[in-house]
Amino acid sequence: MLVNRMALRFLRRTAIPIAILLASGCSGPEAERRTLLTAELPLHLEEHVDAANIVGSEVPEETPEIVEWRFNKQQPDWQPADPINPDIKPVSVSRTDDALRLSLEEAGRTHQGNLFGAIYAELPNWNRDDWSYVLVKARTSDKIGAIGIGFNLRDDSDSEPGPGTVSRYRGDFLNVISDGSEQTYLLRTGWSWGLWRGPWKQLIIWIEAAEPAGIDILSVSVIPNEANYANDPVGVRMESRGEAYRRTVFTHTPGRIEYNVMVPEDGRLDVGLGVLRNDTPVLFRITAQPDGGEVETLLQETYSDKEKWAQRTLDLSALAGQAVMLTLSADAEGDGAVALWAAPTLSGARATHKPNVIFYIIDGAGADYISAYGYNRRTTPNLEILAAEGAVFEYAYSNSTWSKTSTPSFMTSLQHSVLGGYKTDSDPLPDQAVTMAQYMHRAGYQTAVFTTNAYCGTMSSLERGVDTLRQAESDLNAKSSEELHKDFWKWRTEYPGEPYWVHFQTTDVHWPFKPQAPFAGLFISSDLREKYYEWEKQLAAAAGLPGPTWPGMYPQKAYEDTGISRVAFNSAVRDLYDEMMAQNDYQVGKLVERLKASGEWEHTLFIVAADHGSDHGDRLLNEWPRWRPLLNSFLTRIPLIVVWPERIAPGQRFKDPVSMIDMLPTILELAELPVPSVTQGRSLAPLLLGSTDWEPHYVFLDEFYYDRESGELSGTLEIIDGRWGAELMVNPPPRWFEGPPGRRAPGPLPLYDLWSDPYCLHSIHEERPDLVEKYEKILKKTWREFRELAGHFTRSEQSVLDAEQLRALRNLGYIQ
Repeated sequence: MLVNRMALRFLRRTAIPIAILLASGCSGPEAERRTLLTAELPLHLEEHVDAANIVGSEVPEETPEIVEWRFNKQQPDWQPADPINPDIKPVSVSRTDDALRLSLEEAGRTHQGNLFGAIYAELPNWNRDDWSYVLVKARTSDKIGAIGIGFNLRDDSDSEPGPGTVSRYRGDFLNVISDGSEQTYLLRTGWSWGLWRGPWKQLIIWIEAAEPAGIDILSVSVIPNEANYANDPVGVRMESRGEAYRRTVFTHTPGRIEYNVMVPEDGRLDVGLGVLRNDTPVLFRITAQPDGGEVETLLQETYSDKEKWAQRTLDLSALAGQAVMLTLSADAEGDGAVALWAAPTLSGARATHKPNVIFYIIDGAGADYISAYGYNRRTTPNLEILAAEGAVFEYAYSNSTWSKTSTPSFMTSLQHSVLGGYKTDSDPLPDQAVTMAQYMHRAGYQTAVFTTNAYCGTMSSLERGVDTLRQAESDLNAKSSEELHKDFWKWRTEYPGEPYWVHFQTTDVHWPFKPQAPFAGLFISSDLREKYYEWEKQLAAAAGLPGPTWPGMYPQKAYEDTGISRVAFNSAVRDLYDEMMAQNDYQVGKLVERLKASGEWEHTLFIVAADHGSDHGDRLLNEWPRWRPLLNSFLTRIPLIVVWPERIAPGQRFKDPVSMIDMLPTILELAELPVPSVTQGRSLAPLLLGSTDWEPHYVFLDEFYYDRESGELSGTLEIIDGRWGAELMVNPPPRWFEGPPGRRAPGPLPLYDLWSDPYCLHSIHEERPDLVEKYEKILKKTWREFRELAGHFTRSEQSVLDAEQLRALRNLGYIQ
């Protein structure tokens, strides 16, 4: 067993270092003369620790240590776990130069049908509550289904089942990424299946697969709760309690943070309280002392629930217009306990002309299926109303074809290749990339993200600059918008200051397709609906999948083997999709109605868009499967409706092509905030505000994947220039040019007439060599510029996926 006496780099990256002033323990006139903070806009106290007086909050001299086993050397603590069932053989274990290789063989198949194996190490009777995570660093190219942890070995006296009849208490587990890369899996120690009893005696690492496969374990680390906070007396971290992530200040007991603030009219302080351990209650105390006045206790509460935030609101209106020493203090029986102050925000009456911003993304909403864009079904009557009240972009495009590659791009206004391309599901943003939330937060906006797609949150570093993030799977995708809107209004009650910036990303129209009443039955009969669900099962079985999934995963052969009509199946998909679009549209209408009733609508910039389109229409075409460029209308043409009653004239419709990558500079300019020099989008604000100087510009679509063998990015850079669209292939794999003519790339630089062929069925590169030459020069020059810019953006190490993130992706059909 190795004891790692330094915090892991992974843990360091999760905390934001802060320069702080440590006081000697007194807070007299010297402290009172510190910087006076004002709150004309919401004041994020966690951003001003450097202007505060810190008293105490010392890191304990003795902190629990990270325990780590590295398998580049012999680790005799670890050995195969013997299943109680003698018919199930233990996992095969061997060594490589840097890892312990676990191999699942046919003899390890359990009665549930999967192959199972586990290894374990003896522990010195730990208290499980002292630990927060197990980090397992591993790599595999095989189809390992899951990796997880267990606690304490079973014996013959145990009646409670465990995974593969090995562990007494089943713990957290994650899906495995099988692309050969080194991945770090973060597994919670605080969750287990079964009522925990007694000490923690053995740590078990288990894996499962459907067929024989292997995985290399490079290291196993067990992280104590306090290790996340052992580097600094005070720091700022993104902390989660259940589904609620908060931007949080942590301190150590006994300690206090003193802020010198000017209390605004109708002043209030909103803050969440949190702790690390149930067995160490923390006494939270907040006081206010006006200049020359008495100390007033606003809050004094002992809290000990590590699973939830205690959200509190303190009324400061009686102190309006006064300079006040606002003190946040925490104490506990033992020194060094960690106290968490979540999103501490001082706000008051609205005192700004800046708009609220609601950036509403309907995940997977194609413009081709939206009645506000001329679709022949009335799927979006509420978006039609919004379109009449604001501006509509007829030809808006996402910059790529799915959430993981598109959302980080439009949130940073940097193309996907510039951000590094796709390596794994957990690719973080480069450290130098600044998100929309960060820009808005720095400008004083309260910021929140409400999503049921983890690609739009922590899996893509999009929690940066966010006060509150609600990221979790919905009980049912079709109810995503309803649930997220409830969370939004709850947040507005807890944090009513203005202005605010909110990013919604709903998954109502995402697979699985299960619309609810009264929308179920709007476009499809109940008989056909049930038949569709049966077809899903048959196609999944024929394709060798463990269960129904996103319809694009079913190959043509599955249709042929089952005799199911591809057109009939995907027509049913379209019907169900349309019902869910109508359902999300209804919820948008209710949201707008309530914003109007609350008085916020007039000064709210409300934008409805999508991160990508939906390809089920493409599967209805006769030529399928086939070569599909990004600029295919089904894949990337999206809605873009912009409403701001105070500034944007109603009834405008624009036909020039624009991109989602234009959104960041557009929102910043409309909010009269500085637009950064390093963005690849172009502000649409002049066009929206009536400028006559607007000129159309090229729209680029960019989607790239990292090739581990060559170390290069492989993908396509595409251009839309009004009527024409062209596609440059960069480092194309040989398979792109193999197979039947319709399925392979139609030429070295395919060219399309988007006016007559919006779905890109036929390349005209042979008929128009003049245009091929023109766009080849533009695209090659642009690619060189993108690669040069990419050199200024470098990613840090791999992010870690947690169970909620991967479970949400599975429920959206992204992974099996």
